[in-house]
Amino acid sequence: MLANRFTLLTVSSILLLLCCYNPPQCDGARILAVYAFPGKSHYNMHSVLIKDLIQRGHQVTMVAAFTLKHLNLGQNYTEILIEPVYDFWSDVIPSFADNIFAFSNMGNLEYFKMMDIIAFGTTEHALNQTKVQALINEPNPKGKYDLLLCEQFYQEPFLALSRIYDVPVVTSGTLGFETRMSQMMGLIMPWSFVPHTFSPYSDRMSFTERLLNSFYSFTEDLIREYDYFPRMDKLVQKYFGHLNVTIPSTSLLERNISMALVNSYSPLSSPRPLLPGMVAVGGLHIHPPKKLPTDIQEFLDNAEEGAIFFSLGSNIKSSDMPYEKMRIFLDVFGAMKQRVIWKFENDTIPDLPKNILIRNWLPQSDILAHPRLKVFITHGGLFSTQEGVHYGVPMLGIPIYCDQHLNMRKAEMSGYAVKLHFPSITRETLKEALDKLLYTPYYRENVQRVSNIFRDRPMSASGTAVYWIEYVIRHQGAPHIRSAGLDLNWFQFYLLDVIVFVTIVPILLIAAVVFVVRRLIFSLWRSNKIKLN
Repeated sequence: MLANRFTLLTVSSILLLLCCYNPPQCDGARILAVYAFPGKSHYNMHSVLIKDLIQRGHQVTMVAAFTLKHLNLGQNYTEILIEPVYDFWSDVIPSFADNIFAFSNMGNLEYFKMMDIIAFGTTEHALNQTKVQALINEPNPKGKYDLLLCEQFYQEPFLALSRIYDVPVVTSGTLGFETRMSQMMGLIMPWSFVPHTFSPYSDRMSFTERLLNSFYSFTEDLIREYDYFPRMDKLVQKYFGHLNVTIPSTSLLERNISMALVNSYSPLSSPRPLLPGMVAVGGLHIHPPKKLPTDIQEFLDNAEEGAIFFSLGSNIKSSDMPYEKMRIFLDVFGAMKQRVIWKFENDTIPDLPKNILIRNWLPQSDILAHPRLKVFITHGGLFSTQEGVHYGVPMLGIPIYCDQHLNMRKAEMSGYAVKLHFPSITRETLKEALDKLLYTPYYRENVQRVSNIFRDRPMSASGTAVYWIEYVIRHQGAPHIRSAGLDLNWFQFYLLDVIVFVTIVPILLIAAVVFVVRRLIFSLWRSNKIKLN
């Protein structure tokens, strides 16, 4: 009887708590989203975020490089489409090489220049749009929106819209925890163990690597502060300067971001210090697998020895690969027992082996979910790496540029990938790498372990992103989580004034002591000389 009463009391208490619990609400907000960078893969993240916000009852007006109309988002979605899609590769590739595959030999300073070219071309193309101009010149902006969403990918002038509409900013970082977020969020990243975004280093660097990592990280900050931002300020002045609104410098605009949603999650990135305003939402784009097209489904189902999936993402085309390298892949694939699905942008390849299926577009995530898939050959983009880890598929990484080197170095050190340098690939190295991944249990066991960690989180990536966006709206920009480091000059931020002080003061003291001692010695010498005389 006592046990029954206790059970009844417990159930009653739980019901009372459930009735009293009132989760934080954020009534339908009006959100302006500016995702103007024309990177197709970036929309893996953007489209999910916008869809989830609309499902939560928010109204979204989006400046988009690619349309989302196929998602049928309904009347709460308004699209301002940038047309035509800006082909930034036509600016970038001729500046460095004849072929994008040659980018695998570039270094950080060249990647900085590459991003500079992308930044100004894509940003001005978007700002020139008639509908974007209408957004800038809105006659009654106050109260029209509650939040500005944007991607922090070298298009900082759009942050000026936050001043026009007087709203807080939530930005997204599709490249994960980027080095430049140190300046942006007011947190000094320890260069001793946090590798630069574009470097091939791990979090366990040699002295030389730490030296170079510090050089690249500090150099990027100086370039941004004294070259990149001043030129961006000119764009802001050109397109926003006529308004009766005070627009601060681009550097200050960036420092007034309320929160950054970062496309990363442990253990795909190395541990590092974080601020409350830096929220990891890696894997946001990953959805439950859909049914595959019939021909692909049958091809994989009948792969009795397993299958290999080869895709270099949306920016790197296998069809642009030098012929001698393409021939290496064809020869190695053709001699294998496994079947190969290859994202290849031309309709046909001469003398294509029977065990290879090529398509110019493939549902990557759904293919990776197939139980027959044994190896994923990838360029190492962050979205692809996350999908490979999520579905527990060992990877052969062939990084070409920027963060791909860092992603694949981390994957290799974590034991679920083998990394090859594209210019050095031979038939022997390719076959050896594939054999390791196919027949050594070590790689599959490690990727399963990492997959379990990646999936283990208190809330879904989507739920986390939406919660923090609504948090910023509820708390009018959440200024209480803003770092005081954002209010320091760069030399104060890096303690250079303190370093100069603790360096110069001892030198001055030593110099003063030396001076006094020399004067005393000289005085004694003169005194003795006078006595002798």
